[in-house]
Amino acid sequence: MTNDTTTGDNLRVAVIIGSVREGRFGPTVGDWIAAEAERHGDFEVDLVDLAEVELPIDMSVSSASDAGSSKTSLHERLDAADAFVVVSAEYNRSFPASLKNAIDHHKSEWYAKPVGLVSYGGIAGGLHALENLRQVFAEVRAMTVRDTVSFQWAGQAFDEEGFPKDRAGSTAAAKMMLDDLSWWATALRDAKEKRPYRR
Repeated sequence: MTNDTTTGDNLRVAVIIGSVREGRFGPTVGDWIAAEAERHGDFEVDLVDLAEVELPIDMSVSSASDAGSSKTSLHERLDAADAFVVVSAEYNRSFPASLKNAIDHHKSEWYAKPVGLVSYGGIAGGLHALENLRQVFAEVRAMTVRDTVSFQWAGQAFDEEGFPKDRAGSTAAAKMMLDDLSWWATALRDAKEKRPYRR
């Protein structure tokens, strides 16, 4: 796994940890799904933690330019990806503002690429956040794959080593989502090589 842009024959997937709150559970879930993606065999993994990225809230051009190297680095990492896995908490029946800000600060980086969704939360397992994310990613011309991975009462769903207590079920769900993500990423990458997508 790398925290930088990767190159090679495999598909490049950016696993994005969306929550930046103090005490967040996102890194536990993000590290696990990143390891699953790496173990899958079709992907080179870039783990992107939005807590390490400084983006302004002001969406004006001048403000975006002032974000400097942090924004540039995120742009390069997202642009290099063939696919994404977004790890999201659920806050008030939706996803974190930090994740929306990161999506909104970029545009063509998302175009014609597939997105796998992983959520965690309380009784709903973060599924409300994922349904909202599907609408947002459609607006930036990315496509979300059907199957998702979610963790109900996430703090209780993982052991002290950072693994889901239901390892077999969680691994099976991750594989199903990653298989679909791989198919779409390959299909869309091949299609764009034959006919570049408008940017």
